[in-house]
Amino acid sequence: MSLFLKLTYLFFIGAVLGWVIELLFRRFISSKNPERKWINPGFCVGPYVPLYGFGLCTMYLLASIDARLSAGSSWGAVLVILMMAVAMTALEFLAGLLVLKVSHLRFWDYSHEWRNIMGLICPKFSLIWAACSAGYYFLVHPYILDAIEWLSENLAFSFVIGMFFGIFLIDVAYSSQLVVKLRQFAIENDVVVRYETLKAQIRHRQDEAREKVHFLFPFKSELHISEHLRAAHEAIETRKPRKR
Repeated sequence: MSLFLKLTYLFFIGAVLGWVIELLFRRFISSKNPERKWINPGFCVGPYVPLYGFGLCTMYLLASIDARLSAGSSWGAVLVILMMAVAMTALEFLAGLLVLKVSHLRFWDYSHEWRNIMGLICPKFSLIWAACSAGYYFLVHPYILDAIEWLSENLAFSFVIGMFFGIFLIDVAYSSQLVVKLRQFAIENDVVVRYETLKAQIRHRQDEAREKVHFLFPFKSELHISEHLRAAHEAIETRKPRKR
């Protein structure tokens, strides 16, 4: 039970912190946002990206086994960091592949990156995951253990986490309705929809029409989503013909 509570707290921290990182990256660094506007990352309405929540839980579990690897030696630390980087890359690939196969959507697209695999992972972002893993291992994990232990023993704080997951599940159910509509369009037209590209194009059209832009609801528009999909050629990826 204690481990379960720790993982729920870590998921909460990772999902929210990941949302903040993505928000700042898209605002100040990403080349796909030349206008430098604030863009709500992820497919949920609220301030969280689930992939980062699962990622932080994975890093925590792998870092916790360091004591069993060469008693915390330098080589043991290198091995753990490599395991973290591989695990995060695998998690990113499996999550992207699941969404792609089930929903016919791309939540992210690395097709333009060197040596990418299906546009879901690439060496560049694997190195970024490795750097994040090293940063977590040396700068975060040694100091977060006591805080997580305190949170797992302080049941009063569990109320806050319970509220978070209640809102989160409602948000996922609401956001899934949009995913179902996009999936239906993709299946009917035998295409794959690039989620973030579509979101950016809808915002561009809203700016041109001087329509109100909704930060939390980027797909909310005077036009129906199907009309945006038909007009958003760059967001549509034609699927390769099936082999007979």
